[in-house]
Amino acid sequence: MRIPKPLVVALATAIAAPAMAASNTLVGWAMLPADSFSDGPTSGQMASGNPYGTFPPPYDDRQPVQGFSAVLPGADENSFIVMTDNGFGARENSADTLLRLYSVQPDFRTATGGTGKVGASDVLSAAPLARFSHPSRLTLNDINRRLALPIQADYRFYYNDGSKPPVDASISFGRLLTGADLDIESVRQDKHCAMWFGDEFGPYLIKTDASGTVTRSAISLPGVYAPHHADVVAGRATANLAASGGFEGLAINPRGDRLYALLEKTVQGDPAGTLRINEFDIEQERYTGRVFLYRLQSPEHAIGDMTAIDDRRFLVIERNGATATQGEPFKKIYLIDTQAVGSGGGVRKTELVDLMQLADPHDLNGDGQRLFSFPYVTIESVLPLDSRTLLVINDNNFPGGGGRERAADATEFLKIRLASPIAGVRPAYLQRDKQLRRCDAPKA
Repeated sequence: MRIPKPLVVALATAIAAPAMAASNTLVGWAMLPADSFSDGPTSGQMASGNPYGTFPPPYDDRQPVQGFSAVLPGADENSFIVMTDNGFGARENSADTLLRLYSVQPDFRTATGGTGKVGASDVLSAAPLARFSHPSRLTLNDINRRLALPIQADYRFYYNDGSKPPVDASISFGRLLTGADLDIESVRQDKHCAMWFGDEFGPYLIKTDASGTVTRSAISLPGVYAPHHADVVAGRATANLAASGGFEGLAINPRGDRLYALLEKTVQGDPAGTLRINEFDIEQERYTGRVFLYRLQSPEHAIGDMTAIDDRRFLVIERNGATATQGEPFKKIYLIDTQAVGSGGGVRKTELVDLMQLADPHDLNGDGQRLFSFPYVTIESVLPLDSRTLLVINDNNFPGGGGRERAADATEFLKIRLASPIAGVRPAYLQRDKQLRRCDAPKA
């Protein structure tokens, strides 16, 4: 898509409004330690450790419960469904890492109590579990051979390379999907209970049923090709999107019939520092051709997540790659609006939360400070819990580190009370309850 010159000029005016004056406040905090694992095939056999020497791979008969890149409401108001991304950060080192969603139950530390720990829970009932075991998770699979893409389960050795370890029998038998097959960074559930995943390798949209089983072939974004797209690999197309530049954000409207897929990097030929938001019709299973542009505060920034408030307003996490141990962190949440913006135009953008400047009057994370900062490299999950409260979670890039200290990063769960409410937000657990009733309703 070429952006007409008048719209390029218009984009220059679509910059962020000043931050809200009053303080946003940390009202809940919980932490999942870096060394949190679930059962599964051995992982990390092709991965490298962090430079700090903490929790080096491989992980025998274990899968890391880490790298959360998306969050959905759970089976009750105290639980959440979190999605792991492709594993160890690249296609080349994640072939033994399963693509999973886990049900978690944070016991938030608040002004009145709470342990600050994050436990496992049953993905269907939200009942607490002693560990991250089978009832706590969904594992993506292509048991019905719908993808039409080669996956690790098709090979005898990882990457079809005899110098690599043999593909685990559980991956082959269940045709389980791994981080070398897809780089999923976002997920939403539609009004029919199907799940849609945003991938970065294609970029593709991947559709599964409610159990995580793929139900159709991968859907490409017309005219956009990342280096790992099947057509680029086969020589039928030329890449015009950088690696890891695909669907980092994926929002769904309240009716559950439209997806809004936000790329992480700029398509070649688009204005520098702009990212496409592509509208997708769930009923027709095709893109509508409607596109909006999100302008980054700086071209070297990236986005972490995109969540719908309604049909026109969305929350977007924008960040740079700096941390508390290196550089000057930029980590913010913006409210964007597409009202009266034509296709190809730039969205209006207002700063909502500076994640490096949160009031923490009760020192919930126990660092001795009354000002809380969230300096992790990647922060990739935001969920409105009600009109005044956001849930925010970092992706710890396990076993990477350096977010707060020179060690493997933990995963922190934040509840943030907004200085000013967002009108029209329906509480997350009520949305989930409505969704479950709709899914369970008899089909005509």
